[in-house]
Amino acid sequence: MSLDPARLEAALQTARAALLAERNAEGHWTGELSSSALATATAVVALQQVQTQTGDDHSHYIKGGLDWLATHANTDGGWGDTTKSISNISTTTLCWAAFHKAPEEYSATVAAADAWLTKTAGGTSPENLAPAIIQRYGKDRTFSVPILTHCALAGKVDWRDVLPLPFELAALPQRWFAALRLPVVSYALPALIAIGQCRHHHWPTWNPITRILRNLARKKTLRVLETIQPPNGGFLEATPLTSFVTMSLAGIGLADHPVTQKGVAFLKASTRPDGSWPIDTNLATWVTTLTVSAFGDALPTDARAPIRDWLLAQQYREEHPYTLAAPGGWAWTPLPGGVPDADDTPGALIALRNLGDLTDATREAARQGCTWLLNLQNRDGGIPTFCRGWTNLPFDRSSPDLTAHTLRAWLAWRDELPELQPNIDDALQRAARFLAQSEGAGMDGWSPLWFGSQHAPDEINWTYGTAKVLLALNEPTQQALPGGALRVTRGKNALLELQRADGAWGGFKGGEPSIEETSLALEALAGVSENDIDAQAALDEARDRGAQWLVEQVESGAWTKPSPIGFYFAKLWYFEKLYPMIATVAALTRLR
Repeated sequence: MSLDPARLEAALQTARAALLAERNAEGHWTGELSSSALATATAVVALQQVQTQTGDDHSHYIKGGLDWLATHANTDGGWGDTTKSISNISTTTLCWAAFHKAPEEYSATVAAADAWLTKTAGGTSPENLAPAIIQRYGKDRTFSVPILTHCALAGKVDWRDVLPLPFELAALPQRWFAALRLPVVSYALPALIAIGQCRHHHWPTWNPITRILRNLARKKTLRVLETIQPPNGGFLEATPLTSFVTMSLAGIGLADHPVTQKGVAFLKASTRPDGSWPIDTNLATWVTTLTVSAFGDALPTDARAPIRDWLLAQQYREEHPYTLAAPGGWAWTPLPGGVPDADDTPGALIALRNLGDLTDATREAARQGCTWLLNLQNRDGGIPTFCRGWTNLPFDRSSPDLTAHTLRAWLAWRDELPELQPNIDDALQRAARFLAQSEGAGMDGWSPLWFGSQHAPDEINWTYGTAKVLLALNEPTQQALPGGALRVTRGKNALLELQRADGAWGGFKGGEPSIEETSLALEALAGVSENDIDAQAALDEARDRGAQWLVEQVESGAWTKPSPIGFYFAKLWYFEKLYPMIATVAALTRLR
């Protein structure tokens, strides 16, 4: 039975009205990130370390964090990254360690965590915990080392279990990193310096030459850390990263250092009334661009100019101080700790195109943004996250979802920027070849970088990645590229294969359904058509079942409940209040 168009229209109007009502006083959207057990645990340990060293009283914040953690442990004794996340080894270890100085009132919480870690890792000794943490992240040390540093400062593992970080590299000009192919991630530079120094302080290398070099680099790299710290003290606006830096410096007797004190100020300013911390301050730029694109032509006329002016003001006009990203990109937030990246930049470009009224200022912003993305493209034709990549680390590697989003941005502005057309056309060809070569093994879909499925054995969100790619491939220009039509068919087939019997989608076949994933799949499939009558009938039936499910969620009020589908980095989960609302509006608008 086909969905009554009147029901779909009513659901769409309900969703649009609710999303419009979420605008802030300035006329754009701020949203709200989930409270994070991981962020809360790291903030607690950071403040504990500073309090021990300085005698400053941070007990209000420490107790508030511990109370929140104790209240929000999962029934199995562990913790997930959010209140809706399943327990994982990383977050549980961080939370367990945060209670190392806790009073007797938390004994039951600690005992339950002990039991979970024993069951999962074989015990709570360093011999058990350290390998379990390292195994989760493999060769990528950007989060395994911070976790183990956190535990070492809490006295839960030995310093010999903490892998060293080459913080001395931060004394070199950053432009050498790529030339020398150094395994350094610029966005993680604060952690590299602070944690690297902390480990060196407590367990210096046996190699006398390396030890001398690191001793000589300490003061210079601390000055680098001061230089790159945002005015509000929050590196990347991220509680975990800022906490790791703060606890590491306090752990080597630098609790009074300006970087440490600014980190403390950030942590105290970003705590929530219930005692928790979010994983990041906000995603205001990101959710605003997604909302604009979801509304399309339906966005009220009087809302457009304030949003356009605000988005233009968020574009980076100078080189970023520590990623060295060129001018022209956008970050996820308007706050000073943001970093330009290859998801928010195409999001902003697409939103500016959808807002219309192409002024000289808008065209110039688009020219700079498109150029920024052109210069970011990797040799394989794909798009990495922050900087043109040169290593195998996650954010150096090209990603199908980022590449697809960039394709859509280039296509949106190609005809308006004739001076860039030859470069864009070449980039489109290279990106299309990358997407053709990056289909998932064993299926016809694509795996994303920034979003996942916590319930999937491999944590890959095939629905998100495939939907994002299919949205780009639905563009006629992309279908005309070699193999374009075939990839559309494969992407469609993958999404149909992922659909549940109830019409909804989860992140993988048979996965728990979510508003976000169902909406993304429907939005992507809405742009697909088939020449074959039977294939078109099957597609129509799948879209109708999905639309029925989504409309029912709107009618019942369940459509605003977010799910933890987002990765922050290094497999850190979050959910965002506006994600399901934005996705619903986008899907119902396309299906209308």
